[in-house]
Amino acid sequence: MTSPLEVEVNGDIEKAFKNLKKKMAFEGIFKELKRRRYYEKPSVEKKRKKEEAERRRLKKMRRMAAQQSRTKKVQRGPGM
Repeated sequence: MTSPLEVEVNGDIEKAFKNLKKKMAFEGIFKELKRRRYYEKPSVEKKRKKEEAERRRLKKMRRMAAQQSRTKKVQRGPGM
């Protein structure tokens, strides 16, 4: 279970509500609520987690490849 979220009101309810929503989104509460809306069989949960891990791995590989290509361009210098 996540820790309780606290937001200061200071008279402006709308600003406090906006801050609360931002904190909840950052904590992943909305994603968790959506996922827990219906029962997920253990086999389906395992498959989902495996797919998410693969997606994260591929994303990391793409970022690393892009970073390496940027570094190579910088090392060559202009006109080379």
